Amino acid sequence: MAATGGCVAFSTLLLSCKLTPSPSSGNLRPNQIRRRFAVSSESQFTATVRNETKRTTSFGENGIFKEKNKGEVREGVSEEKPKNPYEGGGGGPPRWFSPLDCGSRLDNSPLLLYLPGIDGVGLGLIMHHQSLGKIFDIWCLHIPVKDRTSFTDLVKLVEQTVRSENFHSPNRPIYLVGESLGACLALTVAARNPDIDLSLILANPGTSFEKSQLQPLIPLLEILPVQYQLSLSYMLSSMTGDPLRMAMDKVMKGPPLQQAAEGLSKDVVAMSSYVRVLANILPKETLLWKLKMLKSASAFANSRLHAVKAQTLLLTSGRDQLLPSEDEGKRLRHALPKCEIRRFNNNGHYIFLEDGVDLVTVIKGASFYRRGKRHDYVFDYIPPTPSEFRNICESNRLLMRATSPVMLSTLKDGMIVKGLAGIPSEGPVLFIGYHMLLGFELVPMVTTLLMERNILMRGIAHPMMFMRKKEGNLPELSSFDTYRIMGAAPVSGNNLYRLLSSKAHVLLYPGGLREACHRKGEQYQLIWPEQSEFVRMAARFGAKIVPFGVVGEDDFGEVVFDYDDQMKIPFLKDFIKELSAEADTVRTGLNSEVNQDIHSPVVLPKFPGRFYYYFGKPIETAGMMCELRDKDNAHELYIQVKSEVEKCLAFLQEKRESDPFRNILARLAYQSTHGFDSEVPTFEL
Repeated sequence: MAATGGCVAFSTLLLSCKLTPSPSSGNLRPNQIRRRFAVSSESQFTATVRNETKRTTSFGENGIFKEKNKGEVREGVSEEKPKNPYEGGGGGPPRWFSPLDCGSRLDNSPLLLYLPGIDGVGLGLIMHHQSLGKIFDIWCLHIPVKDRTSFTDLVKLVEQTVRSENFHSPNRPIYLVGESLGACLALTVAARNPDIDLSLILANPGTSFEKSQLQPLIPLLEILPVQYQLSLSYMLSSMTGDPLRMAMDKVMKGPPLQQAAEGLSKDVVAMSSYVRVLANILPKETLLWKLKMLKSASAFANSRLHAVKAQTLLLTSGRDQLLPSEDEGKRLRHALPKCEIRRFNNNGHYIFLEDGVDLVTVIKGASFYRRGKRHDYVFDYIPPTPSEFRNICESNRLLMRATSPVMLSTLKDGMIVKGLAGIPSEGPVLFIGYHMLLGFELVPMVTTLLMERNILMRGIAHPMMFMRKKEGNLPELSSFDTYRIMGAAPVSGNNLYRLLSSKAHVLLYPGGLREACHRKGEQYQLIWPEQSEFVRMAARFGAKIVPFGVVGEDDFGEVVFDYDDQMKIPFLKDFIKELSAEADTVRTGLNSEVNQDIHSPVVLPKFPGRFYYYFGKPIETAGMMCELRDKDNAHELYIQVKSEVEKCLAFLQEKRESDPFRNILARLAYQSTHGFDSEVPTFEL
């Protein structure tokens, strides 16, 4: 639902929060550490001193936001509930609040300061505060409707809070999440504080105000007589895109008619409620003030873009009818030094209130979450939630049905069984196998292992999926967000070391890109380097090595124009070299046989066959570290693993010949009588 119960939901959120009050006099005990918490006034800023408490995984144990036992009063807050800002009585200076129902945070969670858009009260936080609260310490800036604090004073307010928090926790990053006006605020604070560790998440930044449709509203509102109140509903409805279109999108997704009709009704009502909320809290005088502030904020932020050094994630909407956000995203991407972009082509201005946009998922997909100075792909990783995993499975349902994967594994006694019972439950485990053409085997393997065994297979992947040395023709980094959500990490000895030390189940392809983009006639050939790259690392942690093979690519496509063919054509050769220069290379210094340039072979599709996976008997390395220090012994084990993978491939190629359901037509006929979600039989073992 796009913004279910817009007014009621956010009113409830505010009433369950603790608003930081104006500072009051009082003495602190000597053994308490003082921390400043900034609050603004019309022209001056004061500070509230709060007790320093140890940060734990419980959100309720976060200093002044802690809820006392029944009968006690929250620290620094009267028993009277804060007024609902939508009731017209909300006043006072801007202040911070933190929702109390945000779930348990991770240890050492970074601070997230949410900077609202033109509404000023943080409507965009409605649908995200609970999920954000599990991984962040959230503070939201609340600007009462009647407040007239200037943009520069708001900058000082946020800046004072940022500096105070950085002083007391210098190793903890601070996230500034801003939409439209809040994005200008975040950029300005970042420009004025380049030495503070900030991460910016900017949704449809207001820096494009000069090119927007909002400009003509300022003179119109200035001359409009008071007796003619401007109807804001039509204009504000564009902030969330087209409610009817977004609701109809759900109908087209294919749910039952009755369910679709109910969803359509709820979405339209929700959007209408949101529009009425904004129209009520933004009377003519307030709207005029907000627009003038946005104009000055845009100019202020644009004049300081050159000073922004912070890591930035831009979220831009393709259907933003208020601001030219799509074009502005392209401009800012080139203007800011550490900037990535995520595009939401079918969303309106307020993307945080629209269905299908999960801010936590976006952050995880962009590898934008960190608890230290740098992002750690191992210890900063957060596994996918059930809803995220369902969405990934749903988006790959067609591939799963087309491939109908067969999974085989080997028990400790050497017995081959259907299913994944032979996969060790306890890590560390290192999966070593054949990388099929274009990596089509990854999705069925990783999702099935997680569904059936609750084992998350963390892949070691090519650097082009995580970073670029320069912009060019490679697919955008957002194309690989799903892989990062599922735990992929850039290939490096350090990442493999850290994954195995954390007892993870790790997927490694020695053949890498060279194997996945193999030449004509090379299907099911292992193209591995001569060096035993992973053996001693596995032995260091006593990891079990699981060799595996997968076949089926030759039943889905055939390479007809490979790397050798492309390199014979001058302009294609230059194009491949340009692509390869955009990302880091792997195995620098090794022979060209395994150090593959980035390219895409041309594949002729075939009538779909079936994917077959066979996981061999796990090879124990526990207690072999001293023995494998000898290069000859390590190489011998390396050759053994390679031989086991080749045996797995040969076994599958032989056994699939007796599978009566290898052809997709046979599988469809079976499923038409047994149900399309039924498991299709295969060959006998």
